Amino acid sequence: MSSTFPAASSPVTRAPVSAARARTIAGYRNLALWTLQGWAAMFFFAAGYAKLTESTDNLIALMNWPALVSEDLVRGVGIVEVVLALGLLAPLISWKLGRWPLLVSAAGLVALEAIMLTVHMVGMDIGLALTNAVLLAITIPVLLGRR
Repeated sequence: MSSTFPAASSPVTRAPVSAARARTIAGYRNLALWTLQGWAAMFFFAAGYAKLTESTDNLIALMNWPALVSEDLVRGVGIVEVVLALGLLAPLISWKLGRWPLLVSAAGLVALEAIMLTVHMVGMDIGLALTNAVLLAITIPVLLGRR
């Protein structure tokens, strides 16, 4: 029994994607990106709100790093998280703003999470480090998909 394979030099051609199929793919991609944006915004808004409203003792019980820095820094990180979370959803508020608030917010959150991943790894907070890794896995596709 012999089988024939196409020659290595012959390129495999694919049928062009129809316009309807391209719109469907773009629609699914857009839905996936909005879903990731919503999850990231929800998490960062809640985390920032907690940093702004909880007592320092409660924050230290939940995380180790607030014990090592000033309370003002913890509150500042909370403000940054809330503002960046709202920036992720800015296109929902007004399309006239364009994509720049979303892109700036996504880039800021990627930078913040990379820094906090390092802080948690150095502090041996494995659970929080894994949480930051998952958040990076959510936020990086948003940044790259919306550019």
